[in-house]
Amino acid sequence: MHRAYQPLTPANNIFLRKRWDQNFYEAHRNKVLAAQSRIDNKPPKTYMHLHIKLKKLQMEGERLATVERDNRILLEKMAHIMRTGGSVDNRKDDYVQKSLNKTKRQRELLRITHENLAILKRITSKDPHYHHVKWENEWRINQQYMMNISKYPHYWRQQTPYVIHKEQQAAANKRIRELNANNGECSSYGNSRNNTAMDFMSPVISVEQPSTHSIEAC
Repeated sequence: MHRAYQPLTPANNIFLRKRWDQNFYEAHRNKVLAAQSRIDNKPPKTYMHLHIKLKKLQMEGERLATVERDNRILLEKMAHIMRTGGSVDNRKDDYVQKSLNKTKRQRELLRITHENLAILKRITSKDPHYHHVKWENEWRINQQYMMNISKYPHYWRQQTPYVIHKEQQAAANKRIRELNANNGECSSYGNSRNNTAMDFMSPVISVEQPSTHSIEAC
């Protein structure tokens, strides 16, 4: 009994009710299959003239034909030159080059020249805004001030590092000799001989050209 068809609504005959429900279901399925959509979701139509551009193909073919014709003519000319050795049959020695706008270019060049001369005249006739003589006098006064307050004289600044180093070494050697001479006068004869030997063996600063990297001019 539990395997028998159970209708949704009460029925006097279960078999007939099953058959009717089956017919209603099949009719519903046929309607669902035959239903058409309300929204047009189909792809747009394809137009052949938008994808295959015949005019472009025609122009491309004409261009290729022109290139082929030019190449054939050039090849024929090159073959003729290779066979005959090449020559110029339209040479004309008495031909004079002519320019259609020569007069116009000359007038333009003349106008530019006049404008440049006018600009140069205005520049040369203009009085200078800065007075170089006044600047030179002020610089000399400033140089005098700098010489007055500087530690070393001005001429010493103009000397090269080698000359300065040479003068310093000469002064140091002179002080060493004076010191040795004073010591020799105050000592005895034996000490004077020792001092003389010491003076002879005392180091004397040699005058060598200094390196430009270690000594700089003040």
